[in-house]
Amino acid sequence: MKASVLLKSSLLTSLFVITSCATTKYSEDISKNNYSNLEAGKVYKVTMRDGSPKQTILFRNVVGDNLVGTAGKKDSTEVVIPKANVAAVKDRRKARIAAGATIIGAAGVAAIVLSSSRAD
Repeated sequence: MKASVLLKSSLLTSLFVITSCATTKYSEDISKNNYSNLEAGKVYKVTMRDGSPKQTILFRNVVGDNLVGTAGKKDSTEVVIPKANVAAVKDRRKARIAAGATIIGAAGVAAIVLSSSRAD
């Protein structure tokens, strides 16, 4: 009985971890990359290929070979990032939601395991 509960709880935890991906990675060949999943008006954290610090951007649109946006919702400084320099883009809102769901799921799994161990 304990093994089956442990197996179920580990599968449930794995499901939360797998579904919580909020990062899109891009290859060096920009012709293969699809930037259509980026939505205007959303805040993204962009990881640079050259190792420079991550940049937060309120995405506006794609112009030629550049991602264009502003530095934030309150900061209207224009930010232009070349597609060739983009290694990954992380949706900050999805990342927060996924982290919260993972924590809630882990607490639920712990409660199931604890209650089943007391039942024996």
